[in-house]
Amino acid sequence: MPFAPHFPVMLRTADGVRIDAAHTPSAATELGIVVAHGFTGSWRERTARRIVHVLNGFGGVVAFDFRGHGRSGGRTTVGDLEILDVEAAVRHARVIGYSKIAVVGFSMGAAVAVRHAALHGGVDAVAAVSGPARWYYRGTRPMRQVHWAIEQPFGRWAARVAKRTRIATGRWDPVPLPPHEAAGLVSPTPLLIVHGDADGFFPLDHAHQLYAGAREPKELWIEPGYGHAESAATPELVRRIGKWISSNLL
Repeated sequence: MPFAPHFPVMLRTADGVRIDAAHTPSAATELGIVVAHGFTGSWRERTARRIVHVLNGFGGVVAFDFRGHGRSGGRTTVGDLEILDVEAAVRHARVIGYSKIAVVGFSMGAAVAVRHAALHGGVDAVAAVSGPARWYYRGTRPMRQVHWAIEQPFGRWAARVAKRTRIATGRWDPVPLPPHEAAGLVSPTPLLIVHGDADGFFPLDHAHQLYAGAREPKELWIEPGYGHAESAATPELVRRIGKWISSNLL
């Protein structure tokens, strides 16, 4: 079955970074859904396009590549300045006519979605899937590999060659507000936290910490057997997320 048709879009962030994006229109024209991918991901990947296709049953979708990823400009700051990328996508969704905007983020994109809603606002619902609650987590082997890619010159080279991901050098200064603290600032916007009990990157305590930090309205789904982010998200789970968005925006 072919994916829903999309149209290329070039966005520009408040700090001047060019963002590669795509708009998938929908007959349900009132709702726009912004999809934020995980670290080293891209809206052009088949897993991401499959998610967009399912969400398109609930509204128009604006998917994009974070700075430093794919065909977008700049370098990734792994969750800091990326809130400007989400803001550019949200702004575009408003400009093309969507009156309600939801943001669905995966992994790094989940952290960015929560921080964007807390610090910029202007959205009507947020779903954070497989997201971290805190920075610098190294408790799993995959996350130790991620930190190696971020911190070591050879790791950054490997990410650029293998994943088309350009990573900024140097440390955060200042350190961004961590997601579990940002979660407390999202209210009164509805927040959905989705996490798998088979997540190999972030164990369940991240989901519980995010949920504990958030204020109502909030919801926590612990998904049995679900791994991490886009690659493990089934159409059924994505459809449930779409239904949650719709039910919260009626």
